[in-house]
Amino acid sequence: MVAICSNSDYNSSGNYCCTVMRSITMIVLHCSAVKPLQTSSAAQIDTWHRQRGFKLGIGYHYVVRRNGEIEQGRPEWLAGAHCMNHNKYSIGVCYEGGLNARGQPADTRTPEQKAALRTLLADLHRRYPRAVIVGHHDLNPQKACPCIENVTQEYADLQPK
Repeated sequence: MVAICSNSDYNSSGNYCCTVMRSITMIVLHCSAVKPLQTSSAAQIDTWHRQRGFKLGIGYHYVVRRNGEIEQGRPEWLAGAHCMNHNKYSIGVCYEGGLNARGQPADTRTPEQKAALRTLLADLHRRYPRAVIVGHHDLNPQKACPCIENVTQEYADLQPK
């Protein structure tokens, strides 16, 4: 099982009506689109999303920090707000980064992030074996997110058989 740091500020402010699990068929990988010296914790993303009008706050289910720490966002049973037309049946995973120092899209994952992402995605694959792992841009080609060349190929061993 993956060790996940719960964000108590986010969880205590959530206003949820039920805990019925959804049918998950997709895991969508995102980046937070911040430069190397900028941070984007689950709490920060929660604030940004609330400022943009997301009533339930952070749209991602997990945030993977540069140091490899995995933070919880929305509970898995609650639909995310991370990929239009796909939230109902997907889990959203966001890694901190995605822009180089000039603000251009780039794969900025640290070795710790890559290891933590693989561990988290393997755990999600174990629990949702029919879920396909894709990048946000695979579902919306106008997006550079998650700034990884080929998500499906990188995680081919974790795709449904």
